[in-house]
Amino acid sequence: MHPEDSFGDRAAELIRAGRFFFERGWVPATAGNFSARLDDGHVLITVSGRHKGELGPEDFLVVDLDGQVRSEGKQPSAELPLHLQLYRRDASLGAVLHTHSLSATLLSRLHRGELVLEDYEVLKALRGIQTHETRVVVPVFANDQDVPRLAARVQEYMAEHEGLHGYLISGHGFYTWGRSVAEACRHIEAFEFLFACEIELRRLGR
Repeated sequence: MHPEDSFGDRAAELIRAGRFFFERGWVPATAGNFSARLDDGHVLITVSGRHKGELGPEDFLVVDLDGQVRSEGKQPSAELPLHLQLYRRDASLGAVLHTHSLSATLLSRLHRGELVLEDYEVLKALRGIQTHETRVVVPVFANDQDVPRLAARVQEYMAEHEGLHGYLISGHGFYTWGRSVAEACRHIEAFEFLFACEIELRRLGR
């Protein structure tokens, strides 16, 4: 299949996701970036600086897994290396989503190294988890404007820690992924609920 053959479908899914996330305050201003796999060698990703609640088909471009842009006159998100690291690592991934919610940003500042989520029923919304009696570790990486260097740190961590569902970047936001756009969106929604629970627990002094 030519990558352009699936461009419209994947773009439509990400447009819907952007509106859903924006309505909930998870992608303020032009924050965040979304991508979806088109075929074995190409992904669709949001163009740099676009408002995620107002995306149209023109707000996406095609890039190969080496980072070469295939859409003339468009610039990808500066965080493209973080997306490509995940697609190159796992051929089953169909989408990568990055949000900047208040809860995720605050937790990324409150925790050094990792955030642990456990004994929540909603953890079962994550791929492969069948019980609330689960301990999910969300690593927290220091923010870095050198995105390829940050992507290398994520790659190194993932090589040593299997089964990761997402990660935080300190003072920045959250990344998660899935086999499809729908699964990645489900992961975002589940994590955002869990992050909100953690913030509320801290507010209550628990």
